[in-house]
Amino acid sequence: MEGFSFVDIYATKGIEYLIVIGFLATFVFFCRYMTLRTEESEEGSASPEVVEWFRVPRGLHFHQGHSWAMEERDGLASVGLDDFAQKLVGRVTSVDLPPVGSRLAQGEKGWILNVGSRAIPMLSPLDGEVVAVNEEAVRSPEIVNEDPFGKGWLLKIRPKRFAANRTNLLSGRLAMRWTEETLHGLRLTMGGSLGPLYQDGGTTLPVHQDGGTPVTGIARALYGEEWEPKVREHFLTDTMA
Repeated sequence: MEGFSFVDIYATKGIEYLIVIGFLATFVFFCRYMTLRTEESEEGSASPEVVEWFRVPRGLHFHQGHSWAMEERDGLASVGLDDFAQKLVGRVTSVDLPPVGSRLAQGEKGWILNVGSRAIPMLSPLDGEVVAVNEEAVRSPEIVNEDPFGKGWLLKIRPKRFAANRTNLLSGRLAMRWTEETLHGLRLTMGGSLGPLYQDGGTTLPVHQDGGTPVTGIARALYGEEWEPKVREHFLTDTMA
């Protein structure tokens, strides 16, 4: 046939191969992009997961003294206390925060919660320098209870070694499991009879059946006026002055 040759066939096939290869490369790139977006969404989202009464947001790293840390895009880290801590101690009346420029060490005293006349230290989740304090939390400490993972953050820290510190912190499923075990330990101290708590006329009461609305001040409701040593045990600060 006039004008037909093997060279023409190979040239046509070559173009087809390039089109197929280009399509496959684009498809692979798209799949990897979507996978990364999904992973970022799962790991970076601060949407709360809940263990019974307690929120355990994704994207945060929890110290076993019930403080948390979140790495920011600017290389700094926000820190604060977790939902278990604020529900355990009840209404925070003031917070004593270290001044800007202070050096903190992971597992050592980071700040003090004042609940009425009780002063309760908490541990820093990170090593680093304090670069900012939440003045709103100082002026209006109720936000520490209302939004401990958001507006109730306490400090901004320039981490000294975030990657190393992170090995001693819990996140994701490990944080969920740790919260479950903490709650289980709380039940054991009450002989396994710990029930939901609810607010009744401004007084926190333990209820030994399903239902009820979670409130702050669990420690006082369970232990009476001797609640402070129990809280310090949970915060790992029972040996601190």
